[in-house]
Amino acid sequence: MSEHTGGRVASASDHTGGRVASASDHTGGRVASASERIETTTTPDLGTRPAAPGATRSPEGSLFRFATAGSVDDGKSTLVGRLLHDSKAILADQLESVARTSAERGFGGEPGAIDFALLTDGLRAEREQGITIDVAYRYFSTGRRSFILADCPGHVQYTRNMVTGAATADAVVVLVDVRNGVLEQTRRHLAVVQLLRVPHVIVAVNKIDLVGYDRAAFEQVAADVAGLARDLGLPDAHVVPVSALAGDNIVERSANTPWYDGPSLLELLETLSTIDELETDLEALRLPVQLVIRPQGALSPELIDGRSGSEASVRAFGATRPPAADDFRDYRAFAGRIESGTVRVGDVVEVFPAGVTTTVTGIDRGPVAVEAASAPLSVSLRLADPVDAARGAVIAAAGSLPKPRRELEADVFQLDGRPLTPGSRVLVKHGTSTVQALVSDIRGRLDLDTLETEPTAALETNDIGLVRLKLAADLAVEPYAAHRRAGAFLVIHPHDGATLAAGIVTEGGPA
Repeated sequence: MSEHTGGRVASASDHTGGRVASASDHTGGRVASASERIETTTTPDLGTRPAAPGATRSPEGSLFRFATAGSVDDGKSTLVGRLLHDSKAILADQLESVARTSAERGFGGEPGAIDFALLTDGLRAEREQGITIDVAYRYFSTGRRSFILADCPGHVQYTRNMVTGAATADAVVVLVDVRNGVLEQTRRHLAVVQLLRVPHVIVAVNKIDLVGYDRAAFEQVAADVAGLARDLGLPDAHVVPVSALAGDNIVERSANTPWYDGPSLLELLETLSTIDELETDLEALRLPVQLVIRPQGALSPELIDGRSGSEASVRAFGATRPPAADDFRDYRAFAGRIESGTVRVGDVVEVFPAGVTTTVTGIDRGPVAVEAASAPLSVSLRLADPVDAARGAVIAAAGSLPKPRRELEADVFQLDGRPLTPGSRVLVKHGTSTVQALVSDIRGRLDLDTLETEPTAALETNDIGLVRLKLAADLAVEPYAAHRRAGAFLVIHPHDGATLAAGIVTEGGPA
């Protein structure tokens, strides 16, 4: 996790244009096994399900990312397995294997019952062997939308991996055992969710069947969650009584909880808005430059020899002929992923750190020219003026960039085993820019019991602390509360490149 992309913690999604690559990427939405590729089926009525109360209906076929978290033995693995099973996202051979293993282990319940937690056995086996644990990504779809599920480990020692899974999530599902209520790890996970400004929080109160579907037990946990959410400053959290083992309120609303009139877990996931739907139109354009494209000297043989180019290339130049070498003699474009906002041909933009204001004369998506593009697309922008900009520059809507900073204050999530101390020399990676920095002060560490900041001399693994950094070069950082992507960064070890911490800007220091 040594990379950072546009103000967020990097993951496997950075290699596929902002999403996580899976077998489905090569099969048009299908999930493949080693021996065969089977079309994913969906529950017949999933596409006709009404929107959850209070939720905004999202476009059909949209992609929704969510993470699961919870304390050890809260039933997270069983819930993930049940959700995948009931949404018909399990391959036939995998289901047969789980059923066979369940029978061999004498799993209780009705004849033929399966242990859904076995679907995540590989991750648990890693924990038993002491192997480093990372977030496991799983993929499934319903008639309404596609999902990327980041299955985060539950043990306290793997909290740092929960930060990785939640950093790009549209929602986080936090499990709570109804018998145990809110635990320290629950508080830790919700604190991370609040600091990361994850748009939606779902608290699944699990094992409701073990208390006889008792309404009072559920309402007590729900009241505790509401109080904690209020203390943390979280938006309204959705609290759902579920039984991962029995399937109550996972995909379908359960008759065993007639006193609960809210949506099932899947109903919520199908109807909640994504980050891009919520913020793309609210935030100004930000495009961190990854690469400056100048193809002179590297033109394709077809262009040099005058042979025909592709039909897409013809459309890209709006011409009736294939592009020729002369079309690229002065071609210069700035490629990157749009982190927020929308850009259109003719828009006035400014380039940081050059300080130049210019106009967008063209937008290319691969070989195709388009009139406009929005986050999270990857595009190349052609500008009216010969701007001196390289990797690390930022193209933004004119007048929207903040004053450059050489010092900043931030909340950081300590990820590495080596403590972070005042005086530490580090690298700060913000967007596509990397600068040297000095940890000038550690203001304190968050006490997850009192939710107060307490003094500390260093930040240890899994600590959440308030840190002040001095930068060797200007960065166009913004408070994370105002701009998620422009307000996040990574702290990297300057010698081995390891990610020490992930940070979010609370406020800028003196310029």
